[in-house]
Amino acid sequence: MTALPGGPPPWSLVSVDVDGTLTTVHGWQVIAGRLGRRREFERTQRRFLAREIGEDEHLEDMLRLAEGRRIEEVEAALDATPHLREIAAGVRLLHDQGSRVALLTHNPPYICAWYARRFGFDDFDGTGAQPVVDGVIGRPSAVRADKPAGLARLAARAGTSWDRVVHVGDGWADAALFPRVGRGIALNSRLPEVDRAADLALHTSSFRAVARRIGSLGPRT
Repeated sequence: MTALPGGPPPWSLVSVDVDGTLTTVHGWQVIAGRLGRRREFERTQRRFLAREIGEDEHLEDMLRLAEGRRIEEVEAALDATPHLREIAAGVRLLHDQGSRVALLTHNPPYICAWYARRFGFDDFDGTGAQPVVDGVIGRPSAVRADKPAGLARLAARAGTSWDRVVHVGDGWADAALFPRVGRGIALNSRLPEVDRAADLALHTSSFRAVARRIGSLGPRT
């Protein structure tokens, strides 16, 4: 891995988005379908992509889809969600390259925890606005989509600065982070402006292939 002059390898933290990045469809599309709420998902997704609503309202709409349902139902949907190939292998490769690997997402902790267990991520930061009590998912409250704040928490826990972070994502919130971190990678984005904002735009079905490219990236000059 390329090293900074006189210092350790540059990418001490790799942060990764979930929906549309690690998944080949939006994860909440699958959750909504299995919970019989596909129409509500399609409505909020359509309004968000048309910029009729912002991130916060869109996120609250998503979280409301799972309100009152048992956590096992959502985890079954996560298990049925189509994902990239070789996610766990890619995480292991990043570990071998000296990077800590974390999820940076607008998803609530119960979804982040499932991904961390399944694929071996070291940490995660998502919205904490939806509790699970006795196995039942509660009502979301004070929902705020704030990836910069989440990245600040992840970097602090990793003991690193933002210039030693690579962020991988596919959406507008990810594109806003790309110029603020060491490198930004757009992964399988369907939004041309996200690809343009990234240092590297990849379209691949293998997360291990992404990890290999991260290992070859030097710092931005």
